[in-house]
Amino acid sequence: MSHLNYNHLYYYWMVCKQGSVSKAAEALFLTPQTVTGQIRALEDRLNGKLTKRSGRSVVPTELGQLVYKYADKMFGISYEMLDIINYSQRENELFDVGVADALSKSLVSRVLLKAVPVGDGIHLRCFESTHELLLEQLSQHKLDMILSDCPVDSSQSPGLFSVKIGESVMSFFCSDAVSRKRFPAIIEEHKLLIPSSRTAMGRKLMHWFDSQGITPDILGEFDDAALMKAFGANHKAMFVAPTFYSADVLDLPDIREVAKVEELKEEYYAIFAERMIQHPAVKRICEADFSKLFH
Repeated sequence: MSHLNYNHLYYYWMVCKQGSVSKAAEALFLTPQTVTGQIRALEDRLNGKLTKRSGRSVVPTELGQLVYKYADKMFGISYEMLDIINYSQRENELFDVGVADALSKSLVSRVLLKAVPVGDGIHLRCFESTHELLLEQLSQHKLDMILSDCPVDSSQSPGLFSVKIGESVMSFFCSDAVSRKRFPAIIEEHKLLIPSSRTAMGRKLMHWFDSQGITPDILGEFDDAALMKAFGANHKAMFVAPTFYSADVLDLPDIREVAKVEELKEEYYAIFAERMIQHPAVKRICEADFSKLFH
C-alpha cells in the first residue's frame, strides 16, 4: 500500500473507542458528517467496509476489527511516546492521578506523599470520579494512575495493571448508645448509612447482610466517605467505615465504635498503564510499604 492517510485512520480508531460517530465527533471537535466522510475515504482506500450498525452503536466489521487492532497498537505507542516525553523533558514532571470518590481523602493524601516527596520536582494533579469513569480516562491516556478500592480486570482492559497497596477491616460506628453484645442484630434497630452500591465495599456489605440474615434500614448511600461520616455524626445513624479511620471518626462528638467485622475488608489498589511503569511517582507507589498506614 503506497500511502495511508493517518488522520482518516485516527478518526476511525476514535469511532471504535467511543462506540459511535457522534461521540467521536464530539471528542475530536468535528461534525459527525466530517467524521463519516473521513471514514468513507478510508474505506475506499482499503477497498472494504469498516463499520456496521448494532442498535444505536457502531461496531467494526471483520475487516474493521483487523484495522482497529493495528490502529490501537499504533496510536497506543504514539501516546506512550508523548507521555514519556512529557514527564522526562519538563522541569516539573506531571503526575495526573485519578482518585475513586469512595476513598478517604486522608488516606489518599498519605499515599500520595510517597509519590511526591518534598522538593522532588513532581507536579501533581488530582481528579476525583467513579472507578468506571477513571478507568475510561486512564485507557484514553488522560491519567497516569488511579487510586481505587477495586482492581482492574486486565482481560477486559488490556495494558492496564493494578497493584494492591493495602487493606482494612471494616467497623460499624454510631453516635447513639448501642449495646455491643447485641451486634449484629442491633443493626436493624438503627438507621444505617453505607457506602454506595456502586462501590466494591457497598456490594460486599449487602452480601454480608444477606449472610447474617439482616434487613438493614438504610437511610442513605454515599460515594464520599467523609460526607457519610459527617452525616452520621449529625443524624445519630449507624455507619460503616474502615477500622483504621477510627482516629478520625472518634474525634467527632459522641461517636463510638460499635463493632469490628473481620469478614469485611476494604482493599486499596494503584492502577496504571504499562507505559507509565517507569514514571518515578508510579514506581514509588508500587514499591512503597504502606503496611503501617493501614494499621
